[in-house]
Order: sequence, then C-alpha cells, then structure tokens
Amino acid sequence: MTDTAWMEQIRYDEQGLVPAIVQDAISKEVLMLAYMNRESLGKTLETRQTWFWSRSRNELWNKGATSGHTQEVVSLKYDCDGDTLLVTVKQAGPACHTGAYSCFYRSADGQEAQPNPDRFAPLSQLESTIAQRDAERTEGSYTTYLFEKGLDKILKKIGEESAEVIIAGKNRDAQELRAEAADLIFHLMVLLREQGIPLDDVLAELEFRHRKPVKKD
Repeated sequence: MTDTAWMEQIRYDEQGLVPAIVQDAISKEVLMLAYMNRESLGKTLETRQTWFWSRSRNELWNKGATSGHTQEVVSLKYDCDGDTLLVTVKQAGPACHTGAYSCFYRSADGQEAQPNPDRFAPLSQLESTIAQRDAERTEGSYTTYLFEKGLDKILKKIGEESAEVIIAGKNRDAQELRAEAADLIFHLMVLLREQGIPLDDVLAELEFRHRKPVKKD
C-alpha cells in the first residue's frame, strides 16, 4: 500500500464528511471532535497541522489559524470500519473555543471525569491537570506560575524539592518524606510537560530496563 492508498478506505457520510477525534499526544486527553472531508484530510497530511470542514460556515478551517492554538499532528489513524479518524497532536494552548483545555470538560453526572481506577490513577489525573493548566494558564494557579516563569524556575524547584527529599530521608520522617516526594514528583511532571515528554515514555523506559537481560559475570 502506498503512503496515501489508505485514504481510499475512508468511508465518508452522505455529506462527504468523516468525524475526527483529536487527542493530546502527551497527556492522552481527548481534546475535541471535528469533521474532515477529502480536501481537509489531504491538507492535514500535507501540512502536519489539523484542517477541518466547518459545517456551520460551510468552509475549510485550519485549527489555530486565528487563535494561535494550533495542533501539530503526531499521528493519524482510522478505525476498523474506516468511518472515524483519530488524530494525536501537540496542542498549543486550549483546544476548546471556550478557552478550556479540552472540549470535554463537562460530565453528564455533574462529576469530574476520573482516569482509570488503578493505583497510578493520581499520576494520570495529575498529568491531565498539568496539561490543562499549561493550555489554559488559569490565573492564580501555581502550575501556571511555573509555566510562565519558564524552564529555569521549574529546574530550580526540582533542585529544591530533591534536597528536601534527601533531608526527609536522612531524618527518617515518613510523613515528611511522603509529602516531599509528592512535591518532587509534581515538579518533575511539570518539567516533562514543558519538554513535551509523556509520562508514558518514562514508564516505557522503566519497563524496558526491567525487561533488559541481566548480564552474567
């Protein structure tokens, strides 16, 4: 199959459109749902920026062309039926026209959506929250403050929190160590977001090291 032959497998509806789900490549949060036609799909592949078809304005539109909240395409997949696209992107700023990080910020039951219920769920939730703060730059947020101060400030805080972890460990104070370790993890995850590195990549590195064969003497 050639690079573009797969496009013939896309099943457009009677209006010539196919839904495109857009996902943050770093946090894995679903950002929005829009529609593409053949032309916008082609322009998306050509420019590596998302292009959609506006059903209300009846025209092509380039996401972020006016707002600056662009989407750099990382990957593009289609489902088993060929009638839905999944576009993973590096999102600049909020994805939603309301200024929210994701268009899916409301829950049917009124409760905030939670990540998969497992022991690492707080890390998943933290990564999503940090991504949201980075996109929305919520006023008064400490995370926003770190992003706006920039890399040097984030690195300085990691250095400070690392020292606090060492002191807590030396003191053998379990409660203090838990608190300082949490602070360190938080600032480390802010750094990962600033550098565009998903937590999944760190977990994959850990898994790789775990599976590495042990060298025998």
